[in-house]
Amino acid sequence: MDEFLLIEKELQELRQQGLYRSLLSVEEVRGPFITLGGKKYLCFCSNNYLGLAGHPRLKGAAQEAIEQYGWGAGASRLVSGNTTLHEALEAELACFKGTEATLVFPSGYMANVGTITALVGKGDIIIGDRLNHASLIDGCRLSGADFRVYPHNDTDALEDILKRASQYKRRLIVTDGVFSMDGDLAPLPNIVELAKKYKATVMVDDAHGTGVMGKKGKGTVEHYGLEGQVDVQMGTLSKALGGIGGFVAGSKTLIEYLRNRSRPFIYTTALPVAACAAAMEALKIIEEEPSRREALWRNVRYLQEGLKVQKFKGLNVQEIESPIFPIIIGAAKEAVALSNFLFEKGLLVTAIRPPTVPEGTSRLRVTVMSEHAREHIQALLQALAQKA
Repeated sequence: MDEFLLIEKELQELRQQGLYRSLLSVEEVRGPFITLGGKKYLCFCSNNYLGLAGHPRLKGAAQEAIEQYGWGAGASRLVSGNTTLHEALEAELACFKGTEATLVFPSGYMANVGTITALVGKGDIIIGDRLNHASLIDGCRLSGADFRVYPHNDTDALEDILKRASQYKRRLIVTDGVFSMDGDLAPLPNIVELAKKYKATVMVDDAHGTGVMGKKGKGTVEHYGLEGQVDVQMGTLSKALGGIGGFVAGSKTLIEYLRNRSRPFIYTTALPVAACAAAMEALKIIEEEPSRREALWRNVRYLQEGLKVQKFKGLNVQEIESPIFPIIIGAAKEAVALSNFLFEKGLLVTAIRPPTVPEGTSRLRVTVMSEHAREHIQALLQALAQKA
Protein backbone atom coordinates (compact mmCIF):
# COMPACT_ATOMS: atom_id res chain seq x y z
CA MET A 1 0.00 0.00 0.00
CA ASP A 2 2.81 2.40 0.87
CA GLU A 3 4.32 1.76 -2.56
CA PHE A 4 1.14 2.96 -4.27
CA LEU A 5 1.11 6.09 -2.09
CA LEU A 6 4.64 6.82 -3.31
CA ILE A 7 3.52 6.29 -6.91
CA GLU A 8 0.58 8.67 -6.42
CA LYS A 9 2.93 11.27 -4.93
CA GLU A 10 5.21 10.99 -7.95
CA LEU A 11 2.24 11.37 -10.30
CA GLN A 12 1.23 14.52 -8.44
CA GLU A 13 4.74 15.90 -8.83
CA LEU A 14 4.58 15.23 -12.57
CA ARG A 15 1.32 17.19 -12.76
CA GLN A 16 2.83 20.13 -10.88
CA GLN A 17 5.91 20.18 -13.14
CA GLY A 18 3.91 20.07 -16.36
CA LEU A 19 5.30 16.59 -17.13
CA TYR A 20 2.14 14.51 -16.70
CA ARG A 21 1.07 12.62 -19.80
CA SER A 22 -2.42 11.57 -20.84
CA LEU A 23 -3.87 9.89 -23.90
CA LEU A 24 -5.94 11.49 -26.64
CA SER A 25 -9.00 9.50 -27.74
CA VAL A 26 -8.91 9.78 -31.53
CA GLU A 27 -12.28 8.96 -33.10
CA GLU A 28 -11.43 9.29 -36.79
CA VAL A 29 -8.47 10.09 -39.04
CA ARG A 30 -8.86 11.53 -42.53
CA GLY A 31 -5.73 12.83 -44.19
CA PRO A 32 -4.23 15.56 -42.00
CA PHE A 33 -7.40 15.82 -39.91
CA ILE A 34 -8.23 13.88 -36.77
CA THR A 35 -11.47 13.92 -34.78
CA LEU A 36 -11.42 14.33 -31.00
CA GLY A 37 -14.61 14.72 -28.98
CA GLY A 38 -16.61 15.13 -32.17
CA LYS A 39 -14.45 18.03 -33.40
CA LYS A 40 -11.95 18.02 -36.27
CA TYR A 41 -8.41 19.19 -35.69
CA LEU A 42 -5.56 19.79 -38.11
CA CYS A 43 -2.80 17.44 -37.02
CA PHE A 44 0.80 18.68 -37.10
CA CYS A 45 2.38 15.97 -34.93
CA SER A 46 1.96 12.75 -36.92
CA ASN A 47 4.84 10.72 -38.38
CA ASN A 48 2.59 9.70 -41.28
CA TYR A 49 4.79 11.81 -43.55
CA LEU A 50 3.52 10.53 -46.90
CA GLY A 51 -0.13 10.15 -45.91
CA LEU A 52 -0.09 6.38 -46.45
CA ALA A 53 -1.61 5.27 -43.14
CA GLY A 54 -5.15 5.60 -44.49
CA HIS A 55 -4.42 4.88 -48.16
CA PRO A 56 -7.07 2.64 -49.81
CA ARG A 57 -4.42 0.40 -51.34
CA LEU A 58 -2.89 -0.33 -47.93
CA LYS A 59 -6.29 -1.09 -46.45
CA GLY A 60 -7.15 -3.35 -49.36
CA ALA A 61 -3.87 -5.26 -49.13
CA ALA A 62 -4.36 -5.78 -45.39
CA GLN A 63 -7.91 -7.03 -45.89
CA GLU A 64 -6.83 -9.53 -48.55
CA ALA A 65 -4.09 -10.85 -46.26
CA ILE A 66 -6.56 -11.31 -43.42
CA GLU A 67 -8.85 -13.31 -45.68
CA GLN A 68 -6.03 -15.70 -46.56
CA TYR A 69 -4.05 -15.89 -43.30
CA GLY A 70 -6.32 -14.56 -40.59
CA TRP A 71 -5.31 -11.75 -38.23
CA GLY A 72 -2.79 -13.03 -35.68
CA ALA A 73 0.31 -15.03 -36.61
CA GLY A 74 -0.27 -17.37 -33.67
CA ALA A 75 3.38 -17.94 -32.77
CA SER A 76 6.89 -16.59 -33.13
CA ARG A 77 8.41 -16.83 -36.58
CA LEU A 78 10.78 -19.62 -35.54
CA VAL A 79 7.84 -21.77 -34.42
CA SER A 80 4.91 -21.48 -36.85
CA GLY A 81 4.38 -17.73 -37.26
CA ASN A 82 6.54 -17.26 -40.36
CA THR A 83 4.60 -16.85 -43.61
CA THR A 84 5.37 -16.29 -47.25
CA LEU A 85 4.31 -12.65 -46.80
CA HIS A 86 6.89 -12.10 -44.04
CA GLU A 87 9.54 -13.41 -46.39
CA ALA A 88 8.22 -11.43 -49.34
CA LEU A 89 8.28 -8.22 -47.30
CA GLU A 90 11.87 -8.86 -46.24
CA ALA A 91 12.87 -9.39 -49.86
CA GLU A 92 11.15 -6.14 -50.89
CA LEU A 93 12.78 -4.21 -48.05
CA ALA A 94 16.23 -5.53 -48.99
CA CYS A 95 15.67 -4.41 -52.57
CA PHE A 96 14.44 -1.02 -51.37
CA LYS A 97 17.41 -0.50 -49.04
CA GLY A 98 19.94 -1.98 -51.45
CA THR A 99 21.18 -4.61 -49.00
CA GLU A 100 21.57 -8.39 -49.19
CA ALA A 101 18.84 -9.16 -46.67
CA THR A 102 16.50 -7.79 -43.99
CA LEU A 103 14.77 -9.05 -40.86
CA VAL A 104 11.35 -7.80 -39.78
CA PHE A 105 10.46 -7.21 -36.12
CA PRO A 106 7.04 -6.44 -34.56
CA SER A 107 8.22 -2.89 -33.74
CA GLY A 108 11.09 -0.53 -34.42
CA TYR A 109 11.86 -0.43 -30.70
CA MET A 110 12.33 -4.20 -30.69
CA ALA A 111 14.46 -4.03 -33.82
CA ASN A 112 16.90 -1.66 -32.13
CA VAL A 113 17.05 -3.44 -28.78
CA GLY A 114 17.19 -6.86 -30.42
CA THR A 115 19.98 -5.92 -32.80
CA ILE A 116 22.26 -4.14 -30.34
CA THR A 117 21.97 -6.78 -27.63
CA ALA A 118 22.73 -9.51 -30.16
CA LEU A 119 25.76 -7.81 -31.72
CA VAL A 120 27.68 -6.69 -28.63
CA GLY A 121 28.14 -7.66 -25.00
CA LYS A 122 30.68 -7.77 -22.22
CA GLY A 123 34.17 -6.89 -23.50
CA ASP A 124 32.76 -4.69 -26.28
CA ILE A 125 32.06 -0.96 -26.47
CA ILE A 126 29.13 1.00 -27.89
CA ILE A 127 29.55 4.68 -28.75
CA GLY A 128 26.36 6.66 -29.25
CA ASP A 129 25.11 10.17 -29.92
CA ARG A 130 23.69 11.92 -26.85
CA LEU A 131 20.37 12.55 -28.60
CA ASN A 132 19.82 9.00 -29.86
CA HIS A 133 16.33 7.55 -29.63
CA ALA A 134 15.34 5.85 -26.37
CA SER A 135 15.24 2.43 -28.05
CA LEU A 136 18.91 2.77 -29.02
CA ILE A 137 19.84 3.90 -25.54
CA ASP A 138 17.94 1.02 -23.93
CA GLY A 139 19.56 -1.48 -26.26
CA CYS A 140 22.99 -0.11 -25.36
CA ARG A 141 22.31 -0.33 -21.64
CA LEU A 142 20.86 -3.83 -21.84
CA SER A 143 23.69 -5.22 -23.97
CA GLY A 144 26.24 -5.48 -21.14
CA ALA A 145 28.83 -3.69 -23.28
CA ASP A 146 30.60 -0.56 -22.08
CA PHE A 147 28.58 2.44 -23.26
CA ARG A 148 30.07 5.84 -24.07
CA VAL A 149 28.17 8.91 -25.23
CA TYR A 150 29.48 11.78 -27.36
CA PRO A 151 27.92 15.27 -27.59
CA HIS A 152 25.30 15.59 -30.31
CA ASN A 153 26.83 15.26 -33.79
CA ASP A 154 30.32 15.95 -32.42
CA THR A 155 32.54 13.69 -34.52
CA ASP A 156 35.71 15.04 -32.93
CA ALA A 157 34.48 13.74 -29.58
CA LEU A 158 33.52 10.47 -31.26
CA GLU A 159 37.06 10.08 -32.59
CA ASP A 160 38.53 10.79 -29.14
CA ILE A 161 36.52 7.87 -27.75
CA LEU A 162 37.49 5.61 -30.65
CA LYS A 163 41.18 6.38 -30.11
CA ARG A 164 40.89 5.02 -26.57
CA ALA A 165 38.83 1.97 -27.52
CA SER A 166 41.42 -0.24 -29.23
CA GLN A 167 41.38 -2.80 -26.39
CA TYR A 168 37.75 -3.74 -26.99
CA LYS A 169 36.84 -6.80 -29.03
CA ARG A 170 34.04 -5.01 -30.90
CA ARG A 171 33.37 -1.29 -31.41
CA LEU A 172 29.83 -0.34 -32.38
CA ILE A 173 28.83 3.23 -33.29
CA VAL A 174 25.08 3.85 -33.08
CA THR A 175 23.27 6.97 -34.27
CA ASP A 176 19.92 8.16 -35.49
CA GLY A 177 19.90 9.08 -39.17
CA VAL A 178 17.26 11.76 -38.66
CA PHE A 179 16.97 12.75 -35.00
CA SER A 180 13.35 12.37 -34.03
CA MET A 181 13.03 15.35 -31.68
CA ASP A 182 15.40 17.82 -33.37
CA GLY A 183 14.88 16.94 -37.02
CA ASP A 184 18.54 17.33 -37.91
CA LEU A 185 20.71 14.70 -39.61
CA ALA A 186 23.66 12.71 -38.34
CA PRO A 187 26.97 13.53 -40.07
CA LEU A 188 27.08 10.03 -41.55
CA PRO A 189 29.98 10.60 -44.00
CA ASN A 190 32.28 11.56 -41.12
CA ILE A 191 31.00 8.74 -38.92
CA VAL A 192 31.55 6.15 -41.66
CA GLU A 193 35.05 7.49 -42.29
CA LEU A 194 35.92 7.20 -38.60
CA ALA A 195 34.47 3.70 -38.43
CA LYS A 196 36.73 2.58 -41.26
CA LYS A 197 39.75 4.24 -39.65
CA TYR A 198 39.21 2.61 -36.25
CA LYS A 199 37.67 -0.69 -37.42
CA ALA A 200 34.24 -0.06 -35.90
CA THR A 201 30.77 -1.13 -37.00
CA VAL A 202 28.14 1.52 -37.79
CA MET A 203 24.44 1.14 -36.99
CA VAL A 204 21.98 3.79 -38.18
CA ASP A 205 18.43 4.12 -36.86
CA ASP A 206 16.71 5.42 -39.99
CA ALA A 207 13.15 5.36 -38.66
CA HIS A 208 12.47 8.96 -39.70
CA GLY A 209 14.57 8.80 -42.86
CA THR A 210 13.02 5.73 -44.50
CA GLY A 211 10.61 6.81 -47.24
CA VAL A 212 11.54 10.48 -46.77
CA MET A 213 15.26 11.12 -47.27
CA GLY A 214 17.19 10.51 -50.47
CA LYS A 215 16.28 10.81 -54.14
CA LYS A 216 14.13 7.67 -54.01
CA GLY A 217 13.20 7.83 -50.34
CA LYS A 218 15.57 5.07 -49.31
CA GLY A 219 16.81 7.02 -46.28
CA THR A 220 19.74 9.00 -44.95
CA VAL A 221 22.26 6.49 -46.32
CA GLU A 222 21.00 7.22 -49.85
CA HIS A 223 20.80 10.94 -49.02
CA TYR A 224 24.54 10.97 -48.35
CA GLY A 225 25.45 8.56 -51.17
CA LEU A 226 26.78 5.97 -48.71
CA GLU A 227 25.08 2.87 -50.13
CA GLY A 228 27.01 -0.24 -49.16
CA GLN A 229 29.07 1.58 -46.51
CA VAL A 230 26.78 1.36 -43.47
CA ASP A 231 26.85 -2.04 -41.78
CA VAL A 232 23.46 -2.02 -40.04
CA GLN A 233 20.41 -0.05 -41.13
CA MET A 234 17.31 -0.07 -38.97
CA GLY A 235 14.00 1.26 -40.22
CA THR A 236 10.33 1.21 -39.33
CA LEU A 237 7.15 0.42 -41.18
CA SER A 238 5.23 2.76 -38.86
CA LYS A 239 6.11 6.25 -40.06
CA ALA A 240 6.40 7.14 -43.76
CA LEU A 241 5.21 3.61 -44.64
CA GLY A 242 2.04 4.16 -42.64
CA GLY A 243 1.88 0.83 -40.78
CA ILE A 244 3.47 -0.97 -37.85
CA GLY A 245 6.68 -2.92 -37.38
CA GLY A 246 10.44 -2.50 -37.67
CA PHE A 247 13.24 -4.03 -39.69
CA VAL A 248 17.00 -4.34 -39.89
CA ALA A 249 18.82 -4.35 -43.22
CA GLY A 250 22.36 -5.52 -43.91
CA SER A 251 24.41 -8.47 -45.08
CA LYS A 252 23.07 -12.02 -45.25
CA THR A 253 25.48 -12.96 -42.47
CA LEU A 254 24.13 -10.18 -40.21
CA ILE A 255 20.52 -11.19 -40.78
CA GLU A 256 21.22 -14.88 -40.29
CA TYR A 257 22.99 -14.06 -37.04
CA LEU A 258 20.12 -11.90 -35.77
CA ARG A 259 17.62 -14.60 -36.66
CA ASN A 260 19.51 -16.93 -34.35
CA ARG A 261 20.64 -14.54 -31.60
CA SER A 262 18.17 -11.67 -31.27
CA ARG A 263 15.97 -12.41 -28.26
CA PRO A 264 13.15 -9.95 -29.14
CA PHE A 265 12.90 -11.65 -32.53
CA ILE A 266 13.10 -15.21 -31.22
CA TYR A 267 10.67 -14.86 -28.32
CA THR A 268 7.95 -12.64 -29.79
CA THR A 269 4.87 -13.55 -31.79
CA ALA A 270 5.34 -12.60 -35.43
CA LEU A 271 4.05 -9.36 -36.91
CA PRO A 272 0.45 -9.81 -38.17
CA VAL A 273 0.47 -10.79 -41.84
CA ALA A 274 -1.87 -7.91 -42.69
CA ALA A 275 0.84 -5.48 -41.56
CA CYS A 276 3.31 -7.17 -43.93
CA ALA A 277 0.91 -6.87 -46.85
CA ALA A 278 0.25 -3.20 -46.12
CA ALA A 279 3.97 -2.46 -45.87
CA MET A 280 4.65 -4.07 -49.24
CA GLU A 281 1.91 -1.95 -50.79
CA ALA A 282 3.42 1.16 -49.19
CA LEU A 283 6.80 0.38 -50.76
CA LYS A 284 5.12 0.09 -54.16
CA ILE A 285 3.41 3.46 -53.74
CA ILE A 286 6.65 5.14 -52.66
CA GLU A 287 8.30 3.83 -55.83
CA GLU A 288 5.35 4.59 -58.13
CA GLU A 289 4.40 7.99 -56.72
CA PRO A 290 7.49 10.17 -56.10
CA SER A 291 5.04 13.08 -56.23
CA ARG A 292 4.11 12.30 -52.60
CA ARG A 293 7.67 12.86 -51.43
CA GLU A 294 7.93 15.95 -53.63
CA ALA A 295 4.75 17.36 -52.06
CA LEU A 296 6.14 16.65 -48.60
CA TRP A 297 9.34 18.58 -49.32
CA ARG A 298 7.40 21.48 -50.85
CA ASN A 299 5.49 21.70 -47.59
CA VAL A 300 8.73 21.50 -45.58
CA ARG A 301 10.16 24.44 -47.55
CA TYR A 302 6.91 26.42 -47.32
CA LEU A 303 6.70 26.09 -43.54
CA GLN A 304 10.41 26.81 -43.19
CA GLU A 305 10.10 30.05 -45.17
CA GLY A 306 6.97 31.00 -43.24
CA LEU A 307 8.73 30.60 -39.92
CA LYS A 308 11.69 32.67 -41.13
CA VAL A 309 9.49 35.49 -42.44
CA GLN A 310 7.39 35.68 -39.29
CA LYS A 311 10.46 35.85 -37.01
CA PHE A 312 8.42 34.65 -34.07
CA LYS A 313 9.41 36.56 -30.97
CA GLY A 314 10.55 34.28 -28.17
CA LEU A 315 10.26 31.10 -30.23
CA ASN A 316 13.54 29.31 -30.89
CA VAL A 317 13.00 27.70 -34.30
CA GLN A 318 15.87 25.41 -35.29
CA GLU A 319 17.39 25.01 -38.75
CA ILE A 320 15.39 22.41 -40.67
CA GLU A 321 16.78 19.38 -42.52
CA SER A 322 13.70 17.12 -42.42
CA PRO A 323 9.89 17.27 -42.01
CA ILE A 324 10.45 17.65 -38.24
CA PHE A 325 10.36 21.24 -36.94
CA PRO A 326 11.34 21.66 -33.28
CA ILE A 327 10.13 24.93 -31.75
CA ILE A 328 12.08 25.16 -28.51
CA ILE A 329 10.12 26.77 -25.67
CA GLY A 330 12.20 25.84 -22.62
CA ALA A 331 9.98 25.22 -19.59
CA ALA A 332 7.61 22.27 -19.75
CA LYS A 333 4.59 24.26 -18.49
CA GLU A 334 5.11 26.93 -21.15
CA ALA A 335 5.33 24.32 -23.91
CA VAL A 336 2.08 22.75 -22.66
CA ALA A 337 0.43 26.17 -22.57
CA LEU A 338 1.35 26.88 -26.19
CA SER A 339 0.15 23.43 -27.23
CA ASN A 340 -3.18 24.08 -25.47
CA PHE A 341 -3.48 27.48 -27.17
CA LEU A 342 -3.05 25.88 -30.60
CA PHE A 343 -5.54 23.16 -29.66
CA GLU A 344 -8.15 25.85 -28.98
CA LYS A 345 -7.46 27.10 -32.50
CA GLY A 346 -8.18 23.65 -33.96
CA LEU A 347 -4.54 22.61 -34.32
CA LEU A 348 -3.03 19.52 -32.70
CA VAL A 349 0.68 19.96 -31.88
CA THR A 350 1.66 18.08 -28.75
CA ALA A 351 4.24 19.40 -26.30
CA ILE A 352 7.40 17.30 -25.97
CA ARG A 353 8.92 17.38 -22.47
CA PRO A 354 11.57 15.63 -20.37
CA PRO A 355 12.60 12.86 -20.26
CA THR A 356 11.96 12.68 -24.02
CA VAL A 357 14.09 15.82 -24.46
CA PRO A 358 16.74 17.32 -22.14
CA GLU A 359 15.67 19.51 -19.22
CA GLY A 360 15.05 23.10 -20.28
CA THR A 361 14.38 22.20 -23.94
CA SER A 362 10.65 21.41 -23.86
CA ARG A 363 9.23 22.12 -27.27
CA LEU A 364 6.54 21.80 -29.85
CA ARG A 365 7.55 19.15 -32.35
CA VAL A 366 5.82 20.22 -35.54
CA THR A 367 5.71 17.68 -38.37
CA VAL A 368 4.37 18.20 -41.86
CA MET A 369 2.82 15.66 -44.21
CA SER A 370 2.45 15.47 -47.97
CA GLU A 371 -1.31 15.74 -47.30
CA HIS A 372 -1.11 19.23 -45.81
CA ALA A 373 -2.35 22.01 -48.08
CA ARG A 374 -0.82 25.49 -48.02
CA GLU A 375 -3.86 26.89 -46.23
CA HIS A 376 -3.30 24.30 -43.47
CA ILE A 377 0.27 25.50 -42.97
CA GLN A 378 -0.90 29.11 -43.09
CA ALA A 379 -3.39 28.37 -40.30
CA LEU A 380 -0.52 27.08 -38.14
CA LEU A 381 1.68 30.09 -38.91
CA GLN A 382 -1.13 32.54 -38.12
CA ALA A 383 -1.88 30.82 -34.82
CA LEU A 384 1.78 30.88 -33.80
CA ALA A 385 1.99 34.57 -34.74
CA GLN A 386 -0.94 35.37 -32.45
CA LYS A 387 0.84 33.78 -29.50
CA ALA A 388 4.38 34.96 -30.19
